[in-house]
Amino acid sequence: MAAFLSRRTFLKTMGLAGAVVRIGLPPLAAMFNSNGTAYAGGVKTLPKRFVLWFNGNGIPEKYWIPRKTGAGFEITPCLSPLAPFRDDIHVFTGLDSPAARVPQPGNSHYPSMSALVSGQPFTGRGAGGRSIDQVIARKIGEETRFRSLQIGVSQESFGESIQRNLSWADRDRPLPPEMLPHQLFDRLFGVNEPSWVKRRKSILDSVQQEARALRSQLENDDQARLDEYLGSVRELEKSIASLPPEYRTVVERPAEGGDLRDWPRIAKLQSDLLVHALASGQTLVASYMLTKCQGLSRFPWLGLTAQRHHEYTHGQVETPRGMRILRDICRWHVEEFAYLVGRLKATPEGDGSLLDNTCLLFVHEHAEANPHKNNNLAVIVAGHASSLKTGLHTRTTGTLGDLYLTLAEEVVGARVGSFPTAGRKLAEVV
Repeated sequence: MAAFLSRRTFLKTMGLAGAVVRIGLPPLAAMFNSNGTAYAGGVKTLPKRFVLWFNGNGIPEKYWIPRKTGAGFEITPCLSPLAPFRDDIHVFTGLDSPAARVPQPGNSHYPSMSALVSGQPFTGRGAGGRSIDQVIARKIGEETRFRSLQIGVSQESFGESIQRNLSWADRDRPLPPEMLPHQLFDRLFGVNEPSWVKRRKSILDSVQQEARALRSQLENDDQARLDEYLGSVRELEKSIASLPPEYRTVVERPAEGGDLRDWPRIAKLQSDLLVHALASGQTLVASYMLTKCQGLSRFPWLGLTAQRHHEYTHGQVETPRGMRILRDICRWHVEEFAYLVGRLKATPEGDGSLLDNTCLLFVHEHAEANPHKNNNLAVIVAGHASSLKTGLHTRTTGTLGDLYLTLAEEVVGARVGSFPTAGRKLAEVV
C-alpha cells in the first residue's frame, strides 16, 4: 500500500475549501488501517449512516407481507425486487402506531403521517414533534457538511404540509425535500460559474490539477477507484443535463389529466446523488420521499394512467384487477428502494461496502391502504450497521417508537434517550 493518506489531507486536497466546487470523494484504501476496518491516524471506527425512506398511501398486505417468519420467509410479489438482497434486509410487521389514533382534524392520512415520523399526534397543521431522522441528525450529524439531507422524487399530493414533508425540525416546522436533481447536484458539488450552471462544461474541469496530484500518491486500486468516482460524477452531470427543460421546475398539484413525468428516472438520479453524499461524508443522515403522503402519482411506465395512486388504493380495490394494480405499484416502490440498496452495496468502504455502515428504514403512513390501517405496520430495515440482524421476517408487538429507539441507539449510535411511544428496545433488531 502507498504511504498513509490522512482523511484531513484527503479532504483538503479534494474539498477545495473556499472554492465554488466541492468534489468530495469516498474513502480510499490508503486512508484505512491495514485491515480496512477503521480509519488510520486515530479515528477508530467508520461512521454509521441513517436513511429514512418513504412512499405514501400504504400497501396491499396480501401481496406485500410474507406469511412465514424467520429466515425462511418467502419473497412476496411486492418484495420481489429485493430478492437479490434478502440477506441485507429485515422485514418487520405487526408494529403499532398509537399516536395515529388520537382524534385530530383532517382525514386519517394526516395523523398517520405525524405519528409515523414523530410519534406525536397531528397538530392540525403539521407533525407534532421532531421526526426520527432529525432526532438522529442532532446526535450524529453536527460534524458533517450537511447535518442532514432531505430528498424527494414525485411531487404530486393533495398539498398540505403534513402530506408533502417527511422531515420535521420540530413541531410544525417542516424541512422540505429537494425535488429537483439539478438543484441537489449543485447543492452537493457547488455552483456559481455560469458554464457549470448551464452544463456547457463539467465541474470536474475545475479540479483536474488537484485530481492529478492526488492520483500520483495512490496505488493502482485507489487510482482506479478515484477514476471511477470522478467518472460517475461526470455521468450524473450528463444525465441531469439530458432531462427535459420542464423537469427543472417543481410541479404543484397537476391539472386533471395528470403530469406524466418519468419518476423512475428522477428517482435513480436522486438515489445516485444520495449515495455520493453518503460516501463522501457530506452527510450521515438523510430522508428520501419517493412519493408523497396521500400521493397522486400516475404510473405511465406501468401502463396505469386512468387514475392516481390514492384513487387506485380505494377504487375497485376489492376486485382481483384492483389488487393486481396495487401490487404492481407497490412493486415499483420496492424496486426503487432496491436500487438504492444495490448502489450502497456496490460502493466500497474499508473492508466492505457503504451498505455495511448504513441503516435504511423503509416506511409508509399506513399498513393496508384501503382501510388506512395504523396497526400491523410493515417496514423494511436494510444494511449491516452495528450488526443488524438481516435475512429475516419478524412479526412483533412493538411500536414504531420501540423500533426507532432501538435503531437510533443500538445501530446508529445516536444516544437519544427516548422517543415518543417507545416503551422498550426490540431485541429482534440486533
